[in-house]
Amino acid sequence: MSSFVIEGGHQLKGEITPQGAKNEALQILCAVLMTPEKVEINNIPDIRDVNKLIDILENLGVKIQKLGKGHFTFKSDSLNLEYLESDQFKKEGSGLRGSIMIVGPLLGRFGKGYIPRPGGDKIGRRRLDTHFEGFIKLGANFRYNKEERFYGVEAPKGLTGTKMLLEEASVTGTANIVMAAVFAEGETEIYNAACEPYIQQLCKMLNGMGAQIEGIGSNLLRITGVKELKGCSHIVLPDMIEIGSWIGLAAMTKSQITIKNVSWENLGLIPSTFEKLGIKLQKKGDDIFIPEHKKGYEVKSFIDGSIMNISDAPWPGFTPDLLSIMLVVATQARGSVLIHQKMFESRLFFVDKLIDMGAKIILCDPHRATVIGHDFKSQLKATTMTSPDIRAGISLLIAALSAKGTSTIHNIEQIDRGYENIDERLKAIGAKIHRYD
Repeated sequence: MSSFVIEGGHQLKGEITPQGAKNEALQILCAVLMTPEKVEINNIPDIRDVNKLIDILENLGVKIQKLGKGHFTFKSDSLNLEYLESDQFKKEGSGLRGSIMIVGPLLGRFGKGYIPRPGGDKIGRRRLDTHFEGFIKLGANFRYNKEERFYGVEAPKGLTGTKMLLEEASVTGTANIVMAAVFAEGETEIYNAACEPYIQQLCKMLNGMGAQIEGIGSNLLRITGVKELKGCSHIVLPDMIEIGSWIGLAAMTKSQITIKNVSWENLGLIPSTFEKLGIKLQKKGDDIFIPEHKKGYEVKSFIDGSIMNISDAPWPGFTPDLLSIMLVVATQARGSVLIHQKMFESRLFFVDKLIDMGAKIILCDPHRATVIGHDFKSQLKATTMTSPDIRAGISLLIAALSAKGTSTIHNIEQIDRGYENIDERLKAIGAKIHRYD
């Protein structure tokens, strides 16, 4: 297990460029299975979860060539589908939640797909019902081996287009169903589809390969099935979650930071939500400039004077992956804020570590926490802690960088799952952080 040792309390300064989006990369990489032709992808982040998926694709028989940093070609012209039922795959697939999205492409193209029950963050229940109910509506047969915790879907006679209303606007569920429906005979209509920029990117890529998807960017997708897809080139968007992380870091450390090439049009409510905490952002071309907040930042209130409430919602609402960051940033704000995490009942449980550091937080229930900001009149105290998941891990790292003294964070493999070479990139803007294995 690796650890970070962080000497906090230092101001940072400089430019930082966000990595490619993790959540988009996982979808796009699964889509390479949909064609025997070469697919070229650029801006793939070099992080644990993405690299695990690339290893799975290679073991499945995908020919992979690395052309440069984050730049790969993939060719799925000779796949070993027997690998899907091997003990090796059951072990490798269960360690990566994103592996669930190989099922849709394989089901559509080959008429069958298998997956062990995937792992991932320990942030609460994350059901797979949306994925498999969608496959079943397209005509697939579903089976589940309870003893081996192994899922399978088969459609030996192919899939048939249909109309479906998703129970939840699941991003991975939508991606999986779309990839299967591309090969279904006739027209498929998916209502209550997720419409995040990453889903839009996937649909645009598939259309570039020859798919016929309409309604991109809305929650109603119409897909006319095709027989085959061709190759393409694709560039992954910058990671909006990492961009939000750097905004929070700048505010907490009173630093002057420029975040480069953020793709403003795909950030949604992220900038305006940080502004609700009083954080000043400046748009400079396609960059975000965060000035030094010498006098701190003050939480705004609603028109009627009630306490500010920041909550997550499906796109274009505020992404749940940044609520942990917002909570940490609120600990030094001037004023109070209610953080409402609606989706996952265990995601706020890391606040006990922040309370140990001196933060004033009342955990109301598994979904809500009230934060009373210090207004920088009292610094957080350094401590030793363990990262429970990706987003809590980066939040604790931001807290440690702002704290007085030297903190240690264990289990940083969780942070490495979502953030590329984070210690070296932070050192480049002045952070005092060291990695120990």
